[in-house]
Amino acid sequence: MHLCRTRHQGLEAVGLVEGETIRVLDISVPNPLSFILHSADPVATVRNTPSTATVPTAGAEILAPIDEQEVWAAGVTYIRSKVAREEESAGSGGARFYDMVYTADRPELFFKAPASRVIPTKGTVRIRRDARWSVPEPELALVISPAGKIVGYTVGNDMSSRDIEGENPLYLPQAKFYDGSCAIGPGVTLAGFLPPLPEVQISVDIAREGKTVFGGSTTLAAMKRSLEELVSWLYRETSFPKGAVLLTGTGVVPPDDFTLAIGDVVTIDVTGIGRLVNTVG
Repeated sequence: MHLCRTRHQGLEAVGLVEGETIRVLDISVPNPLSFILHSADPVATVRNTPSTATVPTAGAEILAPIDEQEVWAAGVTYIRSKVAREEESAGSGGARFYDMVYTADRPELFFKAPASRVIPTKGTVRIRRDARWSVPEPELALVISPAGKIVGYTVGNDMSSRDIEGENPLYLPQAKFYDGSCAIGPGVTLAGFLPPLPEVQISVDIAREGKTVFGGSTTLAAMKRSLEELVSWLYRETSFPKGAVLLTGTGVVPPDDFTLAIGDVVTIDVTGIGRLVNTVG
């Protein structure tokens, strides 16, 4: 069961994606997506909600699947990410910190974006003007209720300025948090409708002038930490009355001689969820 936020007849709405069509749900409340996701039984809520229209998926305006949730992110959850962070920090002496966090009980967690800064599929993500080495980070994103329950999954792109973070780990917020640095979408697959987690593949394709310049993939089986573990740490001593979205880290990192360019098209696919496509600006 896959939900999306869309614009129908000039108004924001929630739709149930059914193959090539979207069934627009009749929910007249603020933040209708959260109304479903944070209900006692999201699946039953969808099934018991009548529709106002059915529209073709092709050509529909798809909005970022987020209402007022904060977006957070976890780092160094895959061995490939650990190695990449050590490589980018080798000259600064910060490499050992990434080795330590990979083996520590406490994960790396950081704030990524408020809902108002999140870019939808087909939107434009950005690279910083003061960065020389920028990459996308394709990730599974968890949609979490105020009670700390994983209620759904979506696709995330945690844009990153590797040279800024590598210069000094204290520059992480500047490397990760800026205009156009976070995209999620296209919609939310409800919990219980994703394939077995070890079988979920995350892949990325970066096209430049119509030709692939980088591609790669991984599976959730390569993650060091469990999804529930990451959520438990995020909600430890911190409340999220509007819910939260948590990017779970990347296991696909381009080589050190690669950096994004203006006009690149980043396509991220996650099994059971869909495809997030963004142009780099």
